[in-house]
Amino acid sequence: MTPVFIVSIVFGGIVLALTVICGTILMLSRLKHGGISQKNRQDQADEARMMQEIYHGLSKMEKRMDALESILMDQKWKDK
Repeated sequence: MTPVFIVSIVFGGIVLALTVICGTILMLSRLKHGGISQKNRQDQADEARMMQEIYHGLSKMEKRMDALESILMDQKWKDK
C-alpha cells in the first residue's frame, strides 16, 4: 500500500474516533441535564394538549353525525 493511503486511513480513523467521543460526551451531557430544554418541553406539552383537544372535538363530531344519521333514517322510515 502507498504511504498516502496509510496516512489517510490513520487520519480518517482519528477523525472518526474524535467524532464518536465528542458525540458521546454531548449525549451524556444532555442526559445529565434532563435531555430536553424547558422551552422544548413546554412546546411538546402544548402540542400534546392541542392534539387531545382535536381528538375530543372529532369524537364529539362523530357522535353528532351518528345522531344526525339516526334522525335522517327515522324520517326515511316514517316517509315509507
